[in-house]
Amino acid sequence: MQIEDRIYGKTDVDEPVLLDLLASPSLQRLKGIDQAGFFEPHFPGTAHSRYEHSVGVMLLLRRYQADIAEQIAGLLHDVSHSAFSHCADYVMDNGTQGTQSHQDDVHEQYVKNSEIPAILDRHAFSVDYILDDAHFPLKEKELPDLCADRLDYSLRSAVIFGDLEEPDAYLNNLKAADGQWFFADLESARNYTRLFHYLNENYYSGLPSAKMFRTVGDYIKHALRQGYITPADFYTTDGAVLEKIAPHLASDTRLRLLYERLQNRIPCSNNPSDFEAEVLCKNRLVDPLYLEDGKLQRFSSSDSSYQELLLNMREPKRYYLKFES
Repeated sequence: MQIEDRIYGKTDVDEPVLLDLLASPSLQRLKGIDQAGFFEPHFPGTAHSRYEHSVGVMLLLRRYQADIAEQIAGLLHDVSHSAFSHCADYVMDNGTQGTQSHQDDVHEQYVKNSEIPAILDRHAFSVDYILDDAHFPLKEKELPDLCADRLDYSLRSAVIFGDLEEPDAYLNNLKAADGQWFFADLESARNYTRLFHYLNENYYSGLPSAKMFRTVGDYIKHALRQGYITPADFYTTDGAVLEKIAPHLASDTRLRLLYERLQNRIPCSNNPSDFEAEVLCKNRLVDPLYLEDGKLQRFSSSDSSYQELLLNMREPKRYYLKFES
């Protein structure tokens, strides 16, 4: 099977376990889950799926010679996302808005209740081993470290939003060894850090994301309370959820208002002195390693102002949304 990816180009994948996982219902469902949540009304033409990103993480690990188990873990890392991705944290009211960790919290249970363990067992892989991130340091690390997940979604976002034309400008200077990602030199680390910070400020934790999280959360919560959908529907796809709610728009005026907000048709401002909804957005900031005189250094060690920025951005951003009547 040949996979053509907008970041990594053409890659041949022929391992039976990867082919079976790619064809599985759980992975195929991710084709109907928007990577950002529901960003299209805010940035038309930028929608891309969790499936594309999940495959991208696998391809990135493959490009850097990670073993097959780590490629499997990378492919599966987002399989437990609900419809509308991290918007789930604003539907569930489970205290995860600032961390956006709902998907991680349910990941093990979701995977073990799916068809995935049987696929892995058929190919002599243990689901418990694959689910243990301690085995896969290239795939996953806590912020502000680099990991395959973070690298792929940042480069992919930058290309799709038009902020990066040549991802190879970063990939050609990116290295992996002994479970660590690092850049070949300080300039490459600086350029990537600046790019990631730009993406965080404008997209990941920007005002459009706050609007998206709140409006999706309000729309879906109202539909759940009214019985238009059930919690099980949230683990289908974005389109299936919207389609199931749509017949009620004509008769439910509150739902119709929330739909207009969802579609970004009602102006909204950030107004701490007069607001309708407070929204937390997870801050994302990286501090990559780079090679200097044969030793690995943190980018922050070269820039005292960035050290201060890292400290100041540990907490999520707060927005105070005021919708026009």
